Amino acid sequence: MNRKKEILIGFGVGLIANTIGTLLYILLFSDMGIEETWEVAVSQGYVGSLLALGAILNLIAFFGFLKLRRDHRARGVLMATVLTALIILYYKLF
Repeated sequence: MNRKKEILIGFGVGLIANTIGTLLYILLFSDMGIEETWEVAVSQGYVGSLLALGAILNLIAFFGFLKLRRDHRARGVLMATVLTALIILYYKLF
C-alpha cells in the first residue's frame, strides 16, 4: 500500500508541476492574460505546445525525487508526464 501512496504523491506533484509550469510560461512570455492566452492557444491549435513547455518543471521534480531516492514518487511524476504526452497527442490529432 505504501508504494501506491508514493506513486500517487508523485503523480500529483507531476500534475501540479505541469500546471505551474504552463502558467509560468504564459505569465512570463505572453502579453495577454492567462484566460486570453489559453483561448488563443485553443483556437490556433497551440495547446499541445503550451502543455509541453509546462512539462519542463516535471524534469526538476523527477530528478529531485531520484536524488532523494524516492523512486516511487519519481515513477508517479513519470506517469503524469506520460499522461501529458497523451493529452498533447490528442490535441495534435483531433
